[in-house]
Amino acid sequence: MSEPHRIYNATVALLDRNIANGRGDKVAIIDDAGSYTYADLQTRTNKVANALSSLGMGQETRVAQIMLDTVDFPAVFLGAIRAGVIPVALNTLLTANQYRDILKDSRARVLFVSAALLPTVEPLLQDLDDLHHVVVSSGDAGSHTSFDELCSSQPTTFQPTETCIDEVAFWLYSSGSTGMPKGVMHRHSSLMYTAETYGAKVLGIKENDVVFSAAKLFFAYGLGNSLSFPFSVGATTVLMAERPTPQSVMQRLKDHNPTIFFGVPTLYAAQLQALETDDYDLSSVKNCVSAGEPLPADILRRWKDKTGLDILDGIGTTEILHIFISNRSGAIRPGTSGQIVPGYEAEILDENGNKVAPGETGN
Repeated sequence: MSEPHRIYNATVALLDRNIANGRGDKVAIIDDAGSYTYADLQTRTNKVANALSSLGMGQETRVAQIMLDTVDFPAVFLGAIRAGVIPVALNTLLTANQYRDILKDSRARVLFVSAALLPTVEPLLQDLDDLHHVVVSSGDAGSHTSFDELCSSQPTTFQPTETCIDEVAFWLYSSGSTGMPKGVMHRHSSLMYTAETYGAKVLGIKENDVVFSAAKLFFAYGLGNSLSFPFSVGATTVLMAERPTPQSVMQRLKDHNPTIFFGVPTLYAAQLQALETDDYDLSSVKNCVSAGEPLPADILRRWKDKTGLDILDGIGTTEILHIFISNRSGAIRPGTSGQIVPGYEAEILDENGNKVAPGETGN
Protein backbone atom coordinates (compact mmCIF):
# COMPACT_ATOMS: atom_id res chain seq x y z
CA MET A 1 0.00 0.00 0.00
CA SER A 2 1.21 3.50 -0.74
CA GLU A 3 2.30 4.99 2.59
CA PRO A 4 -0.18 7.67 3.71
CA HIS A 5 0.30 10.13 6.56
CA ARG A 6 0.46 8.43 9.94
CA ILE A 7 -2.85 10.08 10.92
CA TYR A 8 -5.22 7.93 8.92
CA ASN A 9 -8.88 6.96 9.24
CA ALA A 10 -10.05 4.19 6.92
CA THR A 11 -13.35 5.93 6.15
CA VAL A 12 -11.51 8.84 4.57
CA ALA A 13 -9.77 6.54 2.09
CA LEU A 14 -12.76 4.33 1.35
CA LEU A 15 -15.65 6.78 1.44
CA ASP A 16 -14.79 10.46 1.78
CA ARG A 17 -12.22 10.27 -1.03
CA ASN A 18 -15.00 9.23 -3.43
CA ILE A 19 -16.97 12.33 -2.51
CA ALA A 20 -13.90 14.52 -2.96
CA ASN A 21 -13.34 12.95 -6.39
CA GLY A 22 -16.82 13.86 -7.59
CA ARG A 23 -18.57 10.51 -7.02
CA GLY A 24 -21.12 11.75 -4.52
CA ASP A 25 -24.02 11.00 -6.87
CA LYS A 26 -22.59 7.62 -7.96
CA VAL A 27 -24.48 4.57 -6.67
CA ALA A 28 -22.37 2.90 -3.97
CA ILE A 29 -24.79 0.23 -2.74
CA ILE A 30 -27.80 -1.61 -4.10
CA ASP A 31 -29.61 -3.72 -1.50
CA ASP A 32 -33.00 -5.41 -1.39
CA ALA A 33 -34.75 -2.13 -0.52
CA GLY A 34 -33.13 0.28 -2.97
CA SER A 35 -29.96 2.05 -4.04
CA TYR A 36 -27.75 4.51 -2.19
CA THR A 37 -25.15 6.95 -3.48
CA TYR A 38 -21.75 7.58 -1.96
CA ALA A 39 -23.16 10.84 -0.56
CA ASP A 40 -26.06 8.91 1.01
CA LEU A 41 -23.65 6.45 2.59
CA GLN A 42 -21.40 9.21 3.90
CA THR A 43 -24.40 10.85 5.56
CA ARG A 44 -25.45 7.54 7.09
CA THR A 45 -21.98 6.92 8.51
CA ASN A 46 -21.92 10.44 9.94
CA LYS A 47 -25.26 9.81 11.65
CA VAL A 48 -24.01 6.52 13.10
CA ALA A 49 -20.83 8.19 14.36
CA ASN A 50 -22.89 10.89 16.05
CA ALA A 51 -25.29 8.29 17.45
CA LEU A 52 -22.41 6.37 19.00
CA SER A 53 -21.13 9.56 20.57
CA SER A 54 -24.60 10.25 21.97
CA LEU A 55 -24.53 6.78 23.56
CA GLY A 56 -21.23 7.59 25.25
CA MET A 57 -19.04 5.40 23.06
CA GLY A 58 -15.55 6.85 23.18
CA GLN A 59 -12.55 6.03 21.03
CA GLU A 60 -11.49 2.35 21.09
CA THR A 61 -14.70 1.14 22.71
CA ARG A 62 -16.19 -1.87 20.93
CA VAL A 63 -19.60 -2.30 19.32
CA ALA A 64 -20.82 -5.61 17.93
CA GLN A 65 -22.74 -6.19 14.70
CA ILE A 66 -25.02 -9.17 14.09
CA MET A 67 -26.51 -7.76 10.91
CA LEU A 68 -27.79 -8.98 7.58
CA ASP A 69 -26.35 -7.57 4.36
CA THR A 70 -28.26 -4.33 3.91
CA VAL A 71 -27.06 -0.74 3.69
CA ASP A 72 -27.19 -0.59 7.51
CA PHE A 73 -24.21 -2.95 7.82
CA PRO A 74 -21.64 -0.71 6.07
CA ALA A 75 -23.26 2.35 7.66
CA VAL A 76 -22.59 0.93 11.13
CA PHE A 77 -19.21 -0.57 10.26
CA LEU A 78 -17.82 2.59 8.65
CA GLY A 79 -19.68 4.91 11.01
CA ALA A 80 -18.01 3.28 13.98
CA ILE A 81 -14.59 3.46 12.35
CA ARG A 82 -15.22 7.12 11.53
CA ALA A 83 -15.77 7.76 15.24
CA GLY A 84 -12.70 5.78 16.29
CA VAL A 85 -15.01 3.13 17.76
CA ILE A 86 -14.16 -0.50 16.94
CA PRO A 87 -16.88 -2.51 15.16
CA VAL A 88 -16.89 -6.27 15.78
CA ALA A 89 -18.65 -7.97 12.85
CA LEU A 90 -20.15 -11.34 13.81
CA ASN A 91 -21.36 -14.32 11.81
CA THR A 92 -25.16 -14.24 11.55
CA LEU A 93 -25.39 -18.06 11.70
CA LEU A 94 -23.98 -18.70 15.19
CA THR A 95 -25.81 -20.14 18.17
CA ALA A 96 -26.91 -18.18 21.23
CA ASN A 97 -24.12 -19.76 23.30
CA GLN A 98 -21.51 -18.75 20.74
CA TYR A 99 -22.83 -15.19 20.70
CA ARG A 100 -22.72 -15.10 24.50
CA ASP A 101 -19.08 -16.16 24.55
CA ILE A 102 -18.03 -13.76 21.81
CA LEU A 103 -19.90 -10.77 23.23
CA LYS A 104 -18.33 -11.43 26.62
CA ASP A 105 -14.90 -11.86 25.04
CA SER A 106 -15.12 -8.62 23.04
CA ARG A 107 -16.76 -6.67 25.89
CA ALA A 108 -18.95 -4.93 23.34
CA ARG A 109 -20.92 -2.08 24.88
CA VAL A 110 -23.42 -1.72 22.03
CA LEU A 111 -24.98 -4.44 19.92
CA PHE A 112 -26.43 -3.62 16.50
CA VAL A 113 -28.67 -6.50 15.42
CA SER A 114 -31.07 -7.06 12.53
CA ALA A 115 -34.64 -7.61 13.71
CA ALA A 116 -34.78 -11.03 12.05
CA LEU A 117 -31.83 -12.16 14.21
CA LEU A 118 -33.01 -10.61 17.49
CA PRO A 119 -34.84 -13.77 18.73
CA THR A 120 -31.55 -15.69 18.74
CA VAL A 121 -29.75 -13.20 20.98
CA GLU A 122 -32.67 -11.93 23.10
CA PRO A 123 -32.41 -14.71 25.74
CA LEU A 124 -28.74 -14.02 26.49
CA LEU A 125 -28.80 -10.24 26.73
CA GLN A 126 -29.27 -10.23 30.50
CA ASP A 127 -26.04 -12.23 30.92
CA LEU A 128 -23.83 -9.52 29.40
CA ASP A 129 -22.66 -7.03 32.01
CA ASP A 130 -20.63 -4.96 29.53
CA LEU A 131 -23.50 -4.54 27.07
CA HIS A 132 -25.29 -1.22 27.65
CA HIS A 133 -27.38 -0.76 24.49
CA VAL A 134 -29.12 -2.96 21.92
CA VAL A 135 -29.98 -1.24 18.63
CA VAL A 136 -32.27 -3.06 16.19
CA SER A 137 -32.34 -2.43 12.44
CA SER A 138 -34.64 -3.51 9.61
CA GLY A 139 -37.73 -4.21 11.66
CA ASP A 140 -39.52 -4.05 15.02
CA ALA A 141 -37.13 -3.14 17.82
CA GLY A 142 -39.49 -4.27 20.58
CA SER A 143 -38.21 -2.98 23.93
CA HIS A 144 -34.85 -2.02 22.43
CA THR A 145 -33.64 1.04 20.52
CA SER A 146 -34.68 1.42 16.89
CA PHE A 147 -31.74 2.02 14.57
CA ASP A 148 -33.78 4.34 12.34
CA GLU A 149 -35.09 6.36 15.29
CA LEU A 150 -31.64 6.58 16.87
CA CYS A 151 -30.07 7.93 13.69
CA SER A 152 -32.91 10.08 12.34
CA SER A 153 -32.27 13.05 14.64
CA GLN A 154 -28.47 12.93 14.48
CA PRO A 155 -26.40 15.60 12.71
CA THR A 156 -25.40 14.76 9.13
CA THR A 157 -21.75 15.75 9.52
CA PHE A 158 -18.96 14.25 11.63
CA GLN A 159 -15.27 15.01 11.44
CA PRO A 160 -13.38 11.69 11.21
CA THR A 161 -11.54 10.88 14.42
CA GLU A 162 -7.77 11.27 14.13
CA THR A 163 -6.78 7.64 14.29
CA CYS A 164 -3.40 6.20 13.29
CA ILE A 165 -2.56 4.06 10.29
CA ASP A 166 -1.50 1.12 12.49
CA GLU A 167 -4.26 1.53 15.07
CA VAL A 168 -6.87 -1.22 15.43
CA ALA A 169 -9.93 -0.33 13.35
CA PHE A 170 -12.17 -3.42 13.59
CA TRP A 171 -12.37 -7.01 14.79
CA LEU A 172 -13.48 -10.14 13.01
CA TYR A 173 -13.84 -13.55 14.61
CA SER A 174 -12.28 -16.67 13.12
CA SER A 175 -14.44 -19.58 11.97
CA GLY A 176 -13.65 -21.59 15.08
CA SER A 177 -12.28 -24.59 13.19
CA THR A 178 -9.74 -25.18 15.98
CA GLY A 179 -12.04 -24.41 18.93
CA MET A 180 -14.12 -21.37 19.84
CA PRO A 181 -13.92 -18.47 17.35
CA LYS A 182 -11.06 -16.13 18.18
CA GLY A 183 -11.03 -12.36 17.80
CA VAL A 184 -8.74 -11.05 15.06
CA MET A 185 -7.80 -7.36 15.16
CA HIS A 186 -7.23 -5.42 11.94
CA ARG A 187 -5.66 -2.01 11.42
CA HIS A 188 -7.04 1.03 9.64
CA SER A 189 -4.64 0.42 6.75
CA SER A 190 -5.67 -3.22 6.24
CA LEU A 191 -8.84 -2.63 4.19
CA MET A 192 -7.13 -0.45 1.60
CA TYR A 193 -4.08 -2.70 1.57
CA THR A 194 -6.14 -5.69 0.41
CA ALA A 195 -7.84 -3.48 -2.18
CA GLU A 196 -4.51 -2.25 -3.57
CA THR A 197 -3.07 -5.77 -3.75
CA TYR A 198 -5.69 -8.40 -4.61
CA GLY A 199 -8.43 -5.96 -5.69
CA ALA A 200 -6.26 -3.93 -8.04
CA LYS A 201 -3.45 -6.28 -9.07
CA VAL A 202 -5.40 -9.54 -9.47
CA LEU A 203 -8.99 -8.49 -10.16
CA GLY A 204 -8.20 -5.19 -11.82
CA ILE A 205 -11.35 -3.69 -10.30
CA LYS A 206 -12.40 -0.35 -11.81
CA GLU A 207 -14.87 2.45 -11.08
CA ASN A 208 -17.41 1.16 -13.61
CA ASP A 209 -17.56 -2.33 -12.07
CA VAL A 210 -20.60 -3.70 -10.28
CA VAL A 211 -19.71 -6.40 -7.76
CA PHE A 212 -21.86 -9.05 -6.13
CA SER A 213 -20.63 -11.40 -3.43
CA ALA A 214 -22.56 -14.44 -2.24
CA ALA A 215 -20.20 -14.47 0.76
CA LYS A 216 -21.58 -12.14 3.42
CA LEU A 217 -20.01 -8.98 4.82
CA PHE A 218 -19.24 -10.56 8.19
CA PHE A 219 -16.73 -12.86 6.50
CA ALA A 220 -13.27 -11.41 5.83
CA TYR A 221 -13.75 -12.61 2.23
CA GLY A 222 -17.12 -10.90 1.86
CA LEU A 223 -15.96 -7.69 3.57
CA GLY A 224 -13.28 -7.22 0.93
CA ASN A 225 -15.56 -8.27 -1.91
CA SER A 226 -18.50 -6.04 -1.02
CA LEU A 227 -16.93 -3.12 0.79
CA SER A 228 -13.22 -2.39 0.57
CA PHE A 229 -12.69 -3.44 -3.06
CA PRO A 230 -15.58 -1.51 -4.64
CA PHE A 231 -15.24 1.51 -2.37
CA SER A 232 -11.50 1.74 -3.05
CA VAL A 233 -12.25 2.69 -6.68
CA GLY A 234 -15.78 4.12 -6.47
CA ALA A 235 -17.52 1.05 -7.89
CA THR A 236 -21.00 -0.26 -7.00
CA THR A 237 -21.75 -3.20 -4.70
CA VAL A 238 -24.89 -5.36 -4.63
CA LEU A 239 -25.98 -6.66 -1.22
CA MET A 240 -28.42 -9.50 -0.51
CA ALA A 241 -29.89 -10.10 2.95
CA GLU A 242 -31.14 -13.64 2.40
CA ARG A 243 -28.97 -16.74 2.41
CA PRO A 244 -27.36 -17.52 -0.94
CA THR A 245 -29.08 -20.23 -2.95
CA PRO A 246 -28.65 -20.84 -6.68
CA GLN A 247 -32.02 -19.16 -7.26
CA SER A 248 -31.42 -16.08 -5.09
CA VAL A 249 -27.92 -15.59 -6.48
CA MET A 250 -28.99 -16.01 -10.09
CA GLN A 251 -31.82 -13.53 -9.55
CA ARG A 252 -29.35 -10.84 -8.44
CA LEU A 253 -27.12 -11.63 -11.39
CA LYS A 254 -30.13 -11.14 -13.64
CA ASP A 255 -31.43 -7.98 -11.94
CA HIS A 256 -28.18 -6.06 -11.47
CA ASN A 257 -25.76 -7.32 -14.16
CA PRO A 258 -22.64 -7.44 -11.99
CA THR A 259 -19.27 -7.54 -13.69
CA ILE A 260 -17.49 -9.34 -10.82
CA PHE A 261 -19.06 -12.26 -8.96
CA PHE A 262 -17.65 -13.78 -5.77
CA GLY A 263 -18.78 -17.26 -4.76
CA VAL A 264 -17.61 -20.39 -2.96
CA PRO A 265 -17.07 -23.90 -4.40
CA THR A 266 -20.26 -25.43 -2.97
CA LEU A 267 -22.31 -22.60 -4.47
CA TYR A 268 -20.68 -22.94 -7.90
CA ALA A 269 -21.51 -26.67 -7.80
CA ALA A 270 -25.13 -25.92 -6.89
CA GLN A 271 -25.36 -23.25 -9.59
CA LEU A 272 -24.10 -25.72 -12.19
CA GLN A 273 -26.89 -28.08 -11.20
CA ALA A 274 -29.44 -25.25 -11.49
CA LEU A 275 -28.11 -24.31 -14.92
CA GLU A 276 -29.05 -27.78 -16.15
CA THR A 277 -32.73 -26.82 -15.98
CA ASP A 278 -32.73 -23.01 -16.00
CA ASP A 279 -31.01 -20.66 -18.41
CA TYR A 280 -29.43 -17.54 -16.87
CA ASP A 281 -27.71 -14.70 -18.66
CA LEU A 282 -24.21 -14.23 -17.25
CA SER A 283 -22.99 -12.06 -20.12
CA SER A 284 -22.29 -9.06 -17.82
CA VAL A 285 -19.83 -11.04 -15.67
CA LYS A 286 -16.16 -10.71 -16.57
CA ASN A 287 -14.61 -12.24 -13.43
CA CYS A 288 -15.74 -15.08 -11.16
CA VAL A 289 -13.86 -15.59 -7.90
CA SER A 290 -13.82 -18.46 -5.42
CA ALA A 291 -12.37 -18.83 -1.93
CA GLY A 292 -13.28 -20.29 1.45
CA GLU A 293 -12.42 -23.89 0.52
CA PRO A 294 -10.48 -25.61 -2.27
CA LEU A 295 -12.17 -25.41 -5.68
CA PRO A 296 -12.31 -28.89 -7.29
CA ALA A 297 -10.78 -28.91 -10.75
CA ASP A 298 -13.92 -30.58 -12.11
CA ILE A 299 -16.12 -27.69 -10.94
CA LEU A 300 -13.81 -25.16 -12.57
CA ARG A 301 -13.82 -27.02 -15.88
CA ARG A 302 -17.58 -27.59 -15.90
CA TRP A 303 -18.24 -23.93 -15.05
CA LYS A 304 -15.98 -22.85 -17.91
CA ASP A 305 -17.72 -25.25 -20.32
CA LYS A 306 -21.20 -24.14 -19.25
CA THR A 307 -20.72 -20.37 -18.93
CA GLY A 308 -17.51 -19.59 -20.81
CA LEU A 309 -16.17 -17.99 -17.62
CA ASP A 310 -13.05 -18.85 -15.65
CA ILE A 311 -13.10 -18.97 -11.85
CA LEU A 312 -10.17 -17.34 -10.08
CA ASP A 313 -9.62 -19.62 -7.09
CA GLY A 314 -7.58 -18.38 -4.16
CA ILE A 315 -6.79 -18.84 -0.50
CA GLY A 316 -7.10 -16.31 2.29
CA THR A 317 -7.68 -16.25 6.04
CA THR A 318 -9.50 -14.09 8.56
CA GLU A 319 -6.12 -13.34 10.12
CA ILE A 320 -4.67 -11.99 6.84
CA LEU A 321 -8.06 -10.45 5.91
CA HIS A 322 -8.30 -11.53 2.27
CA ILE A 323 -6.80 -13.66 -0.50
CA PHE A 324 -2.99 -13.81 -0.54
CA ILE A 325 -2.48 -16.63 -3.07
CA SER A 326 -4.64 -16.74 -6.18
CA ASN A 327 -5.05 -17.91 -9.72
CA ARG A 328 -5.48 -15.06 -12.18
CA SER A 329 -6.88 -14.50 -15.64
CA GLY A 330 -4.77 -16.20 -18.29
CA ALA A 331 -2.79 -18.19 -15.70
CA ILE A 332 -5.17 -20.73 -14.16
CA ARG A 333 -4.09 -24.21 -13.07
CA PRO A 334 -7.15 -26.26 -12.06
CA GLY A 335 -6.84 -27.79 -8.62
CA THR A 336 -4.30 -25.23 -7.36
CA SER A 337 -4.53 -22.05 -5.29
CA GLY A 338 -2.42 -20.14 -7.81
CA GLN A 339 0.46 -17.75 -7.26
CA ILE A 340 1.35 -15.33 -4.49
CA VAL A 341 -0.55 -12.05 -4.70
CA PRO A 342 1.82 -9.07 -5.15
CA GLY A 343 2.55 -7.56 -1.76
CA TYR A 344 2.62 -10.86 0.16
CA GLU A 345 5.24 -13.49 0.89
CA ALA A 346 4.70 -17.22 1.39
CA GLU A 347 6.89 -20.25 1.96
CA ILE A 348 6.29 -24.00 1.90
CA LEU A 349 7.80 -25.58 5.00
CA ASP A 350 8.37 -29.12 6.23
CA GLU A 351 7.29 -30.44 9.62
CA ASN A 352 10.41 -28.94 11.20
CA GLY A 353 9.78 -25.47 9.81
CA ASN A 354 12.41 -25.66 7.08
CA LYS A 355 11.86 -24.73 3.44
CA VAL A 356 11.15 -27.70 1.21
CA ALA A 357 12.82 -28.24 -2.15
CA PRO A 358 10.84 -27.79 -5.41
CA GLY A 359 8.50 -30.74 -5.95
CA GLU A 360 8.39 -31.73 -2.26
CA THR A 361 5.24 -31.59 -0.15
CA GLY A 362 4.99 -29.25 2.82
CA ASN A 363 2.75 -26.78 4.64
